[in-house]
Amino acid sequence: MSHRIFLVEDHPITREGIRALISKTDDLQVVGEAATAPEALALLSSACPELVITDISIGGSDGIELTKQIHALYPDVKVLTLSAYDESVYAERAIRAGSSGYVDKQKAPEVLVEAIQTVLDGRLHLSDSLRDRVVGSYLTVGAAPETAVSDLTDRELEVFRHFGHGLTTAEVADAMMLSPKTVETHRVHIKQKMGLKTTNEFVQRATLWTAQNEI
Repeated sequence: MSHRIFLVEDHPITREGIRALISKTDDLQVVGEAATAPEALALLSSACPELVITDISIGGSDGIELTKQIHALYPDVKVLTLSAYDESVYAERAIRAGSSGYVDKQKAPEVLVEAIQTVLDGRLHLSDSLRDRVVGSYLTVGAAPETAVSDLTDRELEVFRHFGHGLTTAEVADAMMLSPKTVETHRVHIKQKMGLKTTNEFVQRATLWTAQNEI
């Protein structure tokens, strides 16, 4: 079954190019498009996408504000930010707003496809420089407190660390010789202990904590 993707891009030619690129991948399907944030929000409920790809610069708002709105209204829908703006200026803001990745429009098309697959697998797509910067900011402000992690059991910490390395639920289950259902139960308990409401928040925290503690 194809993964459902919604595009938010106010340049028709660019939007058509992204749609054509996605259509070449067998397990990806564009189920809706919008040129503005209000239009996107009006269409998302009927399109039921798994992933929204949004530019930073769009009509009626901007991609970061739209990401916040999607994150609040549809917490299970993932967001991938695509932009021509410098990563150093906007990428961290997008991640903090709830995006699961940031792709520079100047990158090769296969980078976007890779980013889409990464995010759909429940992982963050971060360049090395962005990962270092975001982890550094978390270290500075203490956004990933050790006390929260210390409340986890040994088994929960192992699950948390595996997700931080980008593994899927099935891969964690294989690595730990557990059933996927048991891994999901551990993830629910971890989210409760750490005050995380959504899967995206869980993945972001796990990725950042793991990077922070393996530098």
